[in-house]
Amino acid sequence: TDIVIREGDMISIDGTTGIVVLGAVDLVMPELTGDLDTILEWADEFRTLGVRANADNPEDAELSRDFGAEGIGLCRTEHMFLGDRKQIIQTFILNDDELIREKAVADLYEAQVGDFYGMFKAMDGLPVIVRLLDPPLHEFLESPRELDVEIAKLEAAGAPSDAIAEKRALLEKIDGFAEQNPMLGMRGCRLGIVYPILPEMQVRAIATACARLQKEGFAPKPEIMIPLVSVLPELAKLRSVAEAVIAEVAAAEGVELSIPVGTMIELPRAAVTANEIATEADFFSFGTNDLTQTTFGFSRDDVEGEFVPQYLNEHLLPYNPFATIDPGVAKLVEMGVELGHEGNPEIVCGVCGEHGGDPESIHTFNRIGLNYVSCSPYRVPVARLAAAQAAIKQR
Repeated sequence: TDIVIREGDMISIDGTTGIVVLGAVDLVMPELTGDLDTILEWADEFRTLGVRANADNPEDAELSRDFGAEGIGLCRTEHMFLGDRKQIIQTFILNDDELIREKAVADLYEAQVGDFYGMFKAMDGLPVIVRLLDPPLHEFLESPRELDVEIAKLEAAGAPSDAIAEKRALLEKIDGFAEQNPMLGMRGCRLGIVYPILPEMQVRAIATACARLQKEGFAPKPEIMIPLVSVLPELAKLRSVAEAVIAEVAAAEGVELSIPVGTMIELPRAAVTANEIATEADFFSFGTNDLTQTTFGFSRDDVEGEFVPQYLNEHLLPYNPFATIDPGVAKLVEMGVELGHEGNPEIVCGVCGEHGGDPESIHTFNRIGLNYVSCSPYRVPVARLAAAQAAIKQR
């Protein structure tokens, strides 16, 4: 019988067999059981490299823990500003009125306290590295192209002039946030320095959630990561902001808070001056996705669909450097680890880019002497196994 499936119809696909089923079927959460669980337990006895997970919500945090993750190596807070909260961050970005901005930040603070409370509780007793807001602000705004089309439709329909003027004013504001190369623009720590109210709010939310859990008898272990640092004064400035806020919350809540502050090493300058930067860092987390982009001068979103496939076919590249760590990028990581320990002998070093779940890259990171890798929850079992194989091979 011919079956017609239309756009919007629900179907289910068995990822193992490829069977397609009409409608929704009950889903089963994968579990580590039987022989696989036994093998991974053996692997854990051999590996020296820690394995953490990248997770942005309590559900993924719990899944990571079930798969054997030893903590969260990267919690991307910008993912917490989507959905209903996108309107709040847009209000902050697009308003010049300080009172309106402060109200938006207060609303974000309340939401973030709940976010972090859930994350830290799910990972009770294990470290959770929270990255402060990283992307440029325009990523939270509407598409100017779509808004332009909306204005044209309003004009064609003879809409009131004041409604059109309002949309034009909004478009002008959004255009004001456009950047020629957003990846290299006002993002990461630069954003926190220009808008200090944002890191202050996020650190306050982290510290408050931590304090509340401690009072309830839990053992939260948050760590604060400042992204895209290129010079020591950036990190020193934002670290002092974080420490001041943590001290305020500790005094107000009547608890002792010990929250490490570190940074993401994702720029070549940071890697080659890591001995300086490490003097203000409790940990380094190498963001190998951006480090690959800035080392090659590649914009990942552009090159993977444009010329990387041709480069692979013509053997100009042995493999996609965004999938497996490139030797040149690995040298920067190795340099960052060595110099980092010169600046701070106690520094903890990990990787939180996607390479953290790639077996071949894990062998490289094990040789370099990193403390841990962090990857998506579903790649944690593979990372545990690869880390054991790397340790055995190195012996």
